[in-house]
Amino acid sequence: MSPRLRRSPLVLPPTPITTILTPLERVKVDAVANGSYTTLHRSTVDEVIEDLRDRRADVVLLSVGRYDAASTARIAAMVNEFPRVPAFALLTDLQKSTPQSVLSLGQIGIRGLIDARQQSGWRMLREFLVGEQAADIQHVALAQLSQDLIVAHQDCWRFFEILFTHRPQVASVRQIARLMNVIPTTLISRFYRLQLPSPKRYIESARLIRAARLLENPGLSVSSVARQLDYSSPQAFSRHVRKVMKMSPVQFRRTYDGTAMLNLFRQDLIRPYLSVLLQFHPVDAKPSWIASDEQQGHFTPPKTLRERVQDGDLRHPADDL
Repeated sequence: MSPRLRRSPLVLPPTPITTILTPLERVKVDAVANGSYTTLHRSTVDEVIEDLRDRRADVVLLSVGRYDAASTARIAAMVNEFPRVPAFALLTDLQKSTPQSVLSLGQIGIRGLIDARQQSGWRMLREFLVGEQAADIQHVALAQLSQDLIVAHQDCWRFFEILFTHRPQVASVRQIARLMNVIPTTLISRFYRLQLPSPKRYIESARLIRAARLLENPGLSVSSVARQLDYSSPQAFSRHVRKVMKMSPVQFRRTYDGTAMLNLFRQDLIRPYLSVLLQFHPVDAKPSWIASDEQQGHFTPPKTLRERVQDGDLRHPADDL
């Protein structure tokens, strides 16, 4: 197979879920995980909400057997505050109150019921969680980019794969250069040489895609999103949004969701440079001066990076780190 067409398989990390279950259901849910999810077992809805606010969990699983009318208001508040977090009800035992409980959970926004009274129900649970994980904005981004860059070289694809799937999330050129085993200034110069946007710009835009998706949840404040995305402070996040998007975080929240930011990323940073990206080797690159000198049969030493900066051919690399 051509090196251009190789794709390393995308291994998705286990989905973290927060639960309110009976003791027996906890044991069964943990037993059938098979690496597809990890669990945070809680006793109250308030504990579940704290997990969502601190982004410790991506999915909520509630036992029909543990539901009671007194918790209706808190569950409804949770669903309203975190509409982007999927919440499912788990049914393992049929009781007299079960039909009313299922109806009530559906009315307050619980999106699905997993009937685990049969073995097939546990398989359905894993399928639900894997499906929700694939719907995460970062994996949606990578799926769309894989179509745009279907014949790109492997190390070009690796850049975008790290950008959207690495944990912890990449926030600087130094981080992504280290993961790609290349010197940061070398990575920057290779983007610059082909007149591509700087890697810093790709990183900043990817962070804003994640920020826009998180801000779709009214239960998350701007400060909370800034903390979860590893900004040094809410003020640093605000400065970043103003610099890149030319608007305040409040305006950004009203204007863009995760999908809109992903579309903007592809529109501004992928499509105008597609022909270049398909030929791009950010790691295993052969400098253009070598190729031209080989063709002419003589060797001319290239300018050093400092000379290029001094001559105005290149911005100082520290500006993009």
